[in-house]
Amino acid sequence: MKRLFKALSITASIAAAGAITGGMASSPAAAQGFQPAIVFDMGGKFDKSFNEAAYVGAERFKKESGIEYREFEVTQEAQREQALRTMARRGATIVVGVGFAQASAMEKVADEFPGTKFCIIDSVVERPNVQSITFKEHEGSFLVGMMAAMASKTGKVGFVGGMDIPLIRNFATGYQQGVKHANAGAEIFQNMTGTTPAAWRDPTRGGELAKSQMDRGADVIYAAAGGTGLGVLQAVADNKKLSIGVDSNQNHLHPGSVLTSMIKRVDVAVHNCMNSAKNGTWVPGSRVLGLKEDGVGYSLDDDNKALVTDDMKAKVEGAKAQIIAGELQVQPYKQ
Repeated sequence: MKRLFKALSITASIAAAGAITGGMASSPAAAQGFQPAIVFDMGGKFDKSFNEAAYVGAERFKKESGIEYREFEVTQEAQREQALRTMARRGATIVVGVGFAQASAMEKVADEFPGTKFCIIDSVVERPNVQSITFKEHEGSFLVGMMAAMASKTGKVGFVGGMDIPLIRNFATGYQQGVKHANAGAEIFQNMTGTTPAAWRDPTRGGELAKSQMDRGADVIYAAAGGTGLGVLQAVADNKKLSIGVDSNQNHLHPGSVLTSMIKRVDVAVHNCMNSAKNGTWVPGSRVLGLKEDGVGYSLDDDNKALVTDDMKAKVEGAKAQIIAGELQVQPYKQ
């Protein structure tokens, strides 16, 4: 697809600022007085997971409004602050930062540009011109944990996380509770890929961790690891076991092998940020999206319908209704 504004790539930190500034020309949207912008985090907008969900939301806004957006794909940690600042300097009305790792950079840039609106996905930045959107990952993970336990033939399931941070621990915590809710005697194996951002981009390591868990008997493995998770899904498919995708619907990556995907509606969050800024309804502050707000969920489609029985679906939907009603409490991760 042709794009008016293409993501920039830069190879040296000295050239970064110049490349970002030079690559963002004015657009018809800017002339109209409204200019949205988005900064994708490491992994790229086509990571088939978190960033791609954000991209889908931005594309939906563009299609509905006819307004192009500026974009940048971070490939080095130092670029986050540079990209956010350049977007604001070039007149963006609303700048969306994708991912918790952009929080500290957004704090600085939001202070420098008090007249610019910012949204951050997956973290909280307490500034008067920032809207922070986080999710109840533990609630969605609870539901796929139930599905894992019900689909498992060995009573052993696994979890492979990306970077070992509280956010990913929240996925794991909800998953564990869901597994135990469906099968109190189930055994759960858990591994985190690493402690640095590289943990999101190591599919080979993801495959190795999945193989280790399968060697111990796990026949359903949930991957919450960005690009690393693609290696998990591949290894599980190769061994004819079941996996669970994350963030975006990943069922189509290995039809018949991906039991379901824990959907995190980053697309909705990004779309709403841009749309509310355009419509004049945008407000700063924190929003937390869970099952009740349709911010998380699980996927059912033609690629996995043969794997999910009517009984499984009924039990998961029952638990979902109880969680929304406050009758079933899913505890978040506590440090």
